[in-house]
Formats: sequence, C-alpha cells, structure tokens
Amino acid sequence: MALAKLGVVVLDCPDPRALAGFYAGVLGGTVEGDGDWVDLKVPGGQSMAFQAVPGHVPPAWPAPDASQQFHLDLTVDDMDGAEREVLALGAKALDTEDRSRSWRVYADPAGHPFCLCAC
Repeated sequence: MALAKLGVVVLDCPDPRALAGFYAGVLGGTVEGDGDWVDLKVPGGQSMAFQAVPGHVPPAWPAPDASQQFHLDLTVDDMDGAEREVLALGAKALDTEDRSRSWRVYADPAGHPFCLCAC
C-alpha cells in the first residue's frame, strides 16, 4: 500500500501564468488562477502547478557540473509535428540533432528541460 499519492507537479518560474499557458498549449487543459500560483488542469491527466520565484534561475542543460533538477518526458505520436508546435509555443531546442533517436530535448520558456518522446 502506498504511503501517499502524487498530488501535483509544481514548477518554479518567473511568470506562472505564462508558463501555465505554454504547457496548456502542449498538453491541453485549463489554466486557473493568477498571481504567485497558477494551476493547469489537464483532462484525464496529471495536473501541474506553477509557482512564482523571484530571481528564478533556470537549470543548465547539459552541464556536467550542474543538475538539470528534473525533466518531463512527454509522449507524442508525431515527433516532427510536435516539435514544430512546441517551438511555435516558445520552447527552445536543446538536443534535437540526432533524428534517429526516439526522443528530443527542449527547454520551456522558463528554461526547464523536457523531452518529446516517441516511446
């Protein structure tokens, strides 16, 4: 029996509403709230939350001397189509050159790494 269940994944960022809007564009769902805490309710999926952190410093990737802190793996059916969409929403390509792999690495607008995976 589990001791707890996952409630929400929270991302620190400089602008919670903007980052929630980015992930709503990627995952769908409804952005709720304003100010220092914003929720993204994803239908049939895990909710996410975004918390304002003054002086937020995005993780470095890749950086052998620093941790990326965490990353999200987002499963997609069409890697090229999903890549076009996340870039149009404001993502930055970090490691996308090897097109033979089943994953590509990006950063969201606040600098958090995430992967698109055809897994």
